[in-house]
Amino acid sequence: MSDVFNSNYPSIEHLREKARKRMPGFANDYLEAGCFSEINLERNTADIREVQLRPFYLRDYPGSDLKTTLFGKTYDAPFGISPIGLQGLMWPKATEILAKAAREENLPFVLSTVATASIETVAELTEGNFWFQLYHPAEDELRDKLLDRAATAGCETLVILADTPTFAYRPKEIRNGLSIPPRMTLRNIMQMTTHPSWSFSQLAAGAPEFKTMKPYIPKGLNMKHLGLFMNKTFNGRLTTDKIKAIRDRWKGNLVVKGVVTDEDAAKVIELGVDGIIASNHGGRQLDAGQSTIKPMTQLVKNYGDKTTIMLDSGIRSGPDVACALASGAQFAFLGRSFMYGVCALGKQGGRHTITMLKRQLQQVMEQIACEKVEDFPKHLIEEK
Repeated sequence: MSDVFNSNYPSIEHLREKARKRMPGFANDYLEAGCFSEINLERNTADIREVQLRPFYLRDYPGSDLKTTLFGKTYDAPFGISPIGLQGLMWPKATEILAKAAREENLPFVLSTVATASIETVAELTEGNFWFQLYHPAEDELRDKLLDRAATAGCETLVILADTPTFAYRPKEIRNGLSIPPRMTLRNIMQMTTHPSWSFSQLAAGAPEFKTMKPYIPKGLNMKHLGLFMNKTFNGRLTTDKIKAIRDRWKGNLVVKGVVTDEDAAKVIELGVDGIIASNHGGRQLDAGQSTIKPMTQLVKNYGDKTTIMLDSGIRSGPDVACALASGAQFAFLGRSFMYGVCALGKQGGRHTITMLKRQLQQVMEQIACEKVEDFPKHLIEEK
């Protein structure tokens, strides 16, 4: 299969700018928004870019290989597509576009409980090669129904979300009426009329819905009551008891996303999880928190031989992936970066972004003489 690459957009920054021009302001704000003053959103990427790599220019170097094995499955690169809610609001059929691209390029795709494509649709597009991220429901009965559907669809890796114990305070979303329940203000309608490509694509695709949750949502709810229903359905903090109950029921790989402290890492490892993802929900939940790269070295030192440690939040380029891997992460996930690709380039956006990131990462490996992904930590220049 040939690469898909548009040389007019050779960086995430180029895709981001193109996406901004194609999207209504409220949809772009939903994609870009952090919480409160968006300090941690910016800190995530800034701290990754403080990491420095050591090159070995005179070393014998046969070449590099991006392939990475994770939970017994070999992927073509050490990064995957993060779970994102309401993808179809930002660009119609975005979930389907990215799921298909991930399958074609042999990368992991993580489906959110509140994405705009169903478990079954994504299973078909990926031939069962997808991960499912569970927003833990308040009721165990709904939890079990979602787990059973994921298992029946062929999902082998379940991700439990720990970093959203409460609904975030995001000023941009509140101003635009995109907190639940959403509202269509005159301002938002005017934005739609000035972005016809987005508007006509949405018209063709139909209004975005929580497709996985659709069977459990009472019919005929207006937006206000839908919002109340969703708030009630997912109102609950993840606890060790909840993780244990899922571990006892789920037979596949189990990953907890949002672990950034030694205390939480020790607890979930004791419960028998297969991996953790250091994440702060892309800077969308806790503005005063630390970036996800900061605890990585310590987490790997203390627990790297006990579980698989991955990283999410703030990664915007191939060099960023390299810095995450050098810091000890065994795999990296990107969310906004892939959405910029789809919002900028539509159906080709997923594969273009994957190709671009692979090329960038390959260049870094060749520059520093890193042969294998697992060799990246040998190139880390550690802080003194």
